[in-house]
Amino acid sequence: MEKAAVQGDGLVIPLIDFSKFLGGDESQKLETAQAILKGFQTAGFIYLKNIPVTAATRAHVFGTSAKLFRLPLEMKLSLGWTTPEANRGYSAPGREKVTQLTDISEVEKVRSSAPDIKESFEIGREGEPEHPNQWPAEQGELAGFRATMTDFFEQCKALHVEVMRAIAVGMGLEGSFFDGFVDVGDNTLRLLHYPAVKKEVFQINPGQVRAGEHSDYGSITLLFQDSRGGLQVKSPNGQFVDATPIEDTCVVNAGDLLARWSNDTIKSTIHRVVEPPHGTEDEHPPRYSIAYFCNPNFKSHIEALPGTYATAADKKYDGINSGQYLVQRLTATY
Repeated sequence: MEKAAVQGDGLVIPLIDFSKFLGGDESQKLETAQAILKGFQTAGFIYLKNIPVTAATRAHVFGTSAKLFRLPLEMKLSLGWTTPEANRGYSAPGREKVTQLTDISEVEKVRSSAPDIKESFEIGREGEPEHPNQWPAEQGELAGFRATMTDFFEQCKALHVEVMRAIAVGMGLEGSFFDGFVDVGDNTLRLLHYPAVKKEVFQINPGQVRAGEHSDYGSITLLFQDSRGGLQVKSPNGQFVDATPIEDTCVVNAGDLLARWSNDTIKSTIHRVVEPPHGTEDEHPPRYSIAYFCNPNFKSHIEALPGTYATAADKKYDGINSGQYLVQRLTATY
């Protein structure tokens, strides 16, 4: 029986040993797959331990990310985020406002009253001539930046494939069911920096957050967070519950497209990043996290999965192209 990583207000997020799916016997593999599926069906979130991405790798990537954000603002802006289609490059604090709103004028009102206190850097898959990645100059502290991030991108891509295999096994499908939907790697590696912030910022503006409440757009998200805290997940009762960092784990949540794909049998749960829950000093230290947003291949056509409906009339959604759907969602965010 897996223990809970997070438990409160009707929300139970399980902590699952992923090595039992990757290297266990058939019964361990099935039991782990079913636990993963149940976590996504009930909470929309799981914590995974014993994943193939090593602690040393994660520490190196976090250190390299911090070096990027130490660059002067002008240099970071020269690597600026351009279009939803490309979804690559640097976003300065206040540029993005994650929200559940879809009306662009409403998003702008929220952005101006309580901008998200964060900066980010997006990296997509290499080899797309129309949408090249925006790499910083390989000099000084940032020598080796590109190799570090492309290697990490590939490791996360492989983990995405394995988590989708676990979902397939949990649903009673062939383990390879999703392989042809996720083999291209149309994913986004996002480096995130939440700068140090005075506690009074949150006191003066009660609506201020580090990242507004939102659900993710794609299939799953792999989230690596530091020890600072601040991530909260919305419970079934509508309250936000702290998703406390656990060392050497990866937080994985289902996105809107996977919920749609599963005919809403899997949940894409609202979450946010708020003022950290502890600390006595006047200023909260910086927080770093790394999110790897996984998507079905942009050319994939997404229809309700086998076993999630009895008759055609039970399908809640029309089929949709993955890439078009994601561009629509990103367009409303920036």
